[in-house]
Amino acid sequence: MRHSKQEFPNLAGFLLTLALLFCLVRPVSVAAQAVSTDQPAPTPCPAFLPSQTQCFTGKSKAGAPFFIAMPKDWNQNLILFAHGGPRLGAPKLAETVEDLERFQVMVREGYAWAGTTYRRGGYGVRSAADDMDQLRTLTWQHFGRPKRTILHGQSWGGNVAAKAAELHAMDSEGRRNFDGVILTSGVLAGGTRAYRLRSDLRAVYQFYCRNHPRPNEAQYPVWQGLPAGTTMTRADLAERVRECTGIGTAAAQRTAAQKANLRNITSVLSINEDQVIPNLAWATNTFQDMIGRLNGRNPFSNQGTIYKGSDNDRALNAGVERFAADPIALAELAYDSDLSGLIVAPIITLHGIHDPVADVSHEAAYRRTIEQAGRGDLLVQTFTNEAEHSRLSVPAYPSMFKAMMNWIDTGQKPTPESIKSSCPAFAEKYREPCLFVVPYAPKAQN
Repeated sequence: MRHSKQEFPNLAGFLLTLALLFCLVRPVSVAAQAVSTDQPAPTPCPAFLPSQTQCFTGKSKAGAPFFIAMPKDWNQNLILFAHGGPRLGAPKLAETVEDLERFQVMVREGYAWAGTTYRRGGYGVRSAADDMDQLRTLTWQHFGRPKRTILHGQSWGGNVAAKAAELHAMDSEGRRNFDGVILTSGVLAGGTRAYRLRSDLRAVYQFYCRNHPRPNEAQYPVWQGLPAGTTMTRADLAERVRECTGIGTAAAQRTAAQKANLRNITSVLSINEDQVIPNLAWATNTFQDMIGRLNGRNPFSNQGTIYKGSDNDRALNAGVERFAADPIALAELAYDSDLSGLIVAPIITLHGIHDPVADVSHEAAYRRTIEQAGRGDLLVQTFTNEAEHSRLSVPAYPSMFKAMMNWIDTGQKPTPESIKSSCPAFAEKYREPCLFVVPYAPKAQN
C-alpha cells in the first residue's frame, strides 16, 4: 500500500486563479477548428442490429463523426453514448460502431442510440463533453426532441458524461438537456485523482524493473509517459512487463526475481496482477498525450508519499523516482476534468467490483463529490461481481435503464435492491447472468 503524508493539494485556489487568468492559461481541452456541419445521412446498419433498424452518420459542427441507430419500434427515448479511452490518434467512426456493438442491447430494447468519436483523439474532457452536447443538439434537430434523453458514459467516457451533465445540464430557458445519466465502469475521480495510481505505478515499476525506459534508451522522467515524438506499442510494453514480472507466462515458469518484482509492485500499489499492464498503458501513451497538451508540464506528484508493502520499504522509498506537480499544470487538469458534483439530473452508476482498469474506488470518490455538493439524493450506485471493464453482463444495462425511466417518470428513487430485482427477466431474455452485489460500498483510496 502507499500512504501520503500530505493530502492532495487544495485546488480551490488554483481554480480561482485559472478563472481570473483564463486567457493566460491554456486548458487541456483546446478545441479543434470547426468544420462544416453535416446533417445525419442514411447509411447501412451493421449486421448485429435488429432488422429494419435505420442508421445515420455525419459530423457535428466541430467535426466529430457520429453514428445513430433508430430501432423500428422506437420507444421515443434517446441514449447519447460517451466512449472511453481516451482514444489516441485520428477519430475512426468504426470505433463508434464497435461501441454500439457492445451496447446493442439498448437498441434491442427500443432506444435510439447516438455515439460520437469526439472531434479529435487524445485527452480533453471538456472538449469531449462539448461534443456530447453538440450530438444532442443535432440529434434533436434532425429527429425531434425525444420523450427522454439519457446520457451514458462508459469508462473515461464516464468522466466525459459526468462533466457534460454539469456543464450542459440546462438550456437557456431552464429546461433539462439530459433527463438522466448512466455511468458504467466510470473514471469518476477526476483527472487529478484518477491518474495518481498510474503515476505511482510508473515510479514503483521503474524502481524494480529498470526497463521503461531501459538503461540503453534515452532517459526521461516517468511522469512524461514517453518523450514527445516517440511511440510504444502495447505489445512492446507487455514484453517489458513480462521480462520483469513474468506476467503473460504461467506462474510456475516465472523466475524467483520475477515473482519478487511482481509481488512488490502489486503489494505496494494494492492492485491485482491483471491491472498492471492496463494501468501502465495509461501511464505511458495517455500520459504522453496529456503532458503534451499541458505544454510539457507535470500535473502529478509523489512528494511525501511513503510506499509500503514491499520486502524493503526503506530501499524503495530512498530509491524511487520523485517528482512534484507544476501548479499551473495541476490547475489546468483540474479545470478540464475534475467534477463539482453540481448535478440536476438523476444518475445511476454501475461498476464491476474487480474492474482491472478503473478501480471500483472511483465510485467512492464520486459519491463523496456528489454528497459534498449536496446532491446525494440524485445518485444511485450499483455493483456487480465481475472483473471486467469494457462490457459487463448484459442484463445489468436494461435493468438500470428501466430503473432510470421509472425514476424520471414517477419521481420514485430506485434502490440497488430494486434494480437487482428487475434483472432476472432480462437474464432470461439475453441468456447472461445477473451479477449484482447488494449491499456493497467501495472504499476510497488514500
